[in-house]
Amino acid sequence: SEQKIVKAGDKDLDGQLDFEEFVHYLQDHEKKLRLVFKSLDKKNDGRIDAQEIVQSLRDLGVKISEQQAEKILKSMDKNGTMTIDWNEWRDYHLLHPVENIPEIILYWKHSTIFDVGENLTVPDEFTVEERQTGMWWRHLVAGGGAGAVSRTCTAPLDRLKVLMQVHASRSNNMCIVGGFTQMIREGGPRSLWRGNGINVLKIAPESAIKFMAYEQIKRFIGTDQEMLRIHERLLAGSLAGAIAQSSIYPMEVLKTRMALRKTGQYSGMLDCAKNILAKEGMAAFYKGYIPNMLGIIPYAGIDLAVYETLKNAWLQRYAVNSADPGVFVLLACGTISSTCGQLASYPLALVRTRMQAQASVEGAPEVTMRGLFKHILKTEGAFGLYRGLAPNFMKVIPAVSISYVVYENLKMTLGV
Repeated sequence: SEQKIVKAGDKDLDGQLDFEEFVHYLQDHEKKLRLVFKSLDKKNDGRIDAQEIVQSLRDLGVKISEQQAEKILKSMDKNGTMTIDWNEWRDYHLLHPVENIPEIILYWKHSTIFDVGENLTVPDEFTVEERQTGMWWRHLVAGGGAGAVSRTCTAPLDRLKVLMQVHASRSNNMCIVGGFTQMIREGGPRSLWRGNGINVLKIAPESAIKFMAYEQIKRFIGTDQEMLRIHERLLAGSLAGAIAQSSIYPMEVLKTRMALRKTGQYSGMLDCAKNILAKEGMAAFYKGYIPNMLGIIPYAGIDLAVYETLKNAWLQRYAVNSADPGVFVLLACGTISSTCGQLASYPLALVRTRMQAQASVEGAPEVTMRGLFKHILKTEGAFGLYRGLAPNFMKVIPAVSISYVVYENLKMTLGV
């Protein structure tokens, strides 16, 4: 415990705490303890009793008897009232270095299911009780429905992004207004939603595979904790994302080809798949697979790290009387973290899309990932790796907002 306290408070890394560092550690730690106390105090009467401890642990998926809860109380209760007030709670825990606060994390659980069309984020975690009662699948259904609505609403921007990634260059500097005008002129207003059908269809299998893989990987990691630490979540989430993406990757290629198709080129998804299979073979369904897999780690890693950092920064600065950050803070954290994740992995996403589209662009040579990177840098410069970034960022805020609103309403409808 002493070593943990020194490590947590030692800002100048000299292996010891001076008075200022010790005071800072105590103030920082007291804020965390205040939040945990508030989350346990279900009745908001300034005291924690045995029933509240039982209920809080049950919410975490841990079942204990009231007698066991009373033993916990007695260890902290100084005045024999069989309840704990703030002073008793703080005095007992102040020199116990609590790093993980699962009670607080659970307030923010299920708040990161924001679908921005790039489903590479770390999956959500569910408690034992949610898994046993089947509540988890309702969360997944709500998340899938929210993703379908948000993707459909932002599909025109998504299609414009794909067109700019593949066709824009120094000689063909496609702008946002010009791109929309070109799409409508070529295929009418309905053409703005090309590729959206397959984009919505792949939500369900990808989410289900990712969730199941994530649960299995958690078991392989062998942790006894209900909630994984950040680096464990990143490892499990990235591996689960890789497994899910590998399983549905042909649908990703189909989505790109459908988005790029000209009017009358294909009668539908199946016709597109048959054409690709007949002309290019099965290997065509895995074009761009390597940059897609490489993009998962920076996207998921940065998305998770930024989300946790912003969340904890808010917790430290503003969470005094409540552990609930509110809708606006969650939306802001989710939007910024998703944007940072996309920014970091965007060049890989662009190369992936161009590789997926190679046969559909006349005269395009068959090149490797490295060759395509070199070609883009040589002909278009570093800016060429970020073609289509503007419509991609334009869709983030509406996608997150729509996804969140629909998700909350679907949860209520499904009885979550």
